[in-house]
Amino acid sequence: MVTKKSKFAFQQKPMIKYFKKNALLFVVSSFVALLGSSCGSTKQKIYFEDLDSSKVSQLNIPDFKEPLIQTDDILSISVQTIDVAASAALNQLPVLSGMQGGNGAVGGFLVDKAGNVEMPILGILKLAGLTSSAAKEVVRARAAQFYKEPTVQVRFANFKITILGEVSKPSSYNLPNEKVTILDAISMAGDLTVYGKRENVLLMRQNGEKREIVRLNLASSEVLSSPYFYLKQNDVLIVEATPAKFAINNAPRNQLISLGLSLAAFGLTLFRIF
Repeated sequence: MVTKKSKFAFQQKPMIKYFKKNALLFVVSSFVALLGSSCGSTKQKIYFEDLDSSKVSQLNIPDFKEPLIQTDDILSISVQTIDVAASAALNQLPVLSGMQGGNGAVGGFLVDKAGNVEMPILGILKLAGLTSSAAKEVVRARAAQFYKEPTVQVRFANFKITILGEVSKPSSYNLPNEKVTILDAISMAGDLTVYGKRENVLLMRQNGEKREIVRLNLASSEVLSSPYFYLKQNDVLIVEATPAKFAINNAPRNQLISLGLSLAAFGLTLFRIF
């Protein structure tokens, strides 16, 4: 004879077995969902990973071409003579507000729309279309008409590049010299973050009336031979983020979604049991 107690225990066995099976499925699915939503690869990649570390590689670096002076450039022009008073008058650089610079102003001579600069005593000089080296000789020749053996220096006061995206210090940088590579620029910006996409760095360059857009692969040594290895004035670099960055940014939301789905599955399991 089967008692009520033993009959109830008999009926509970398949129910408990069913609950254990579905509860285990619930726990496993929840763990996988949470793990998948929060994890992303942050593996640190290296530059020029195609180079063989066991031997010395020889690569052809492109020739550096001096940038040409353009309209709206700002030039720092220094003229030194044996006459100290005359040198002081020549070297009073005008301060141009609203131009590139950390304080919103920069000292120098603006190249006007006609390609000229106007200097004290020396007058108007046509410098657009010249390199800084050639411009120095033009200024020297004009200064020699007034002074004996003048010494002249000409450089860009607003030679600027901009670095945006996944770098430690995205910003615009005024450079002290004209010969700068893409590696120099990345170094100034504190290098790429662990989420920076080395295989796909975007370079934008103004070339006359057109804008050039090119993508560079810093994981390949071929970039060292690229005509874009040396940067030009007003170049813009944009470092894109890897999918891991987006995964981490969206992790809290994805975890809530996964948790909600898991709770719903658990509720459905309980409904099926009872």
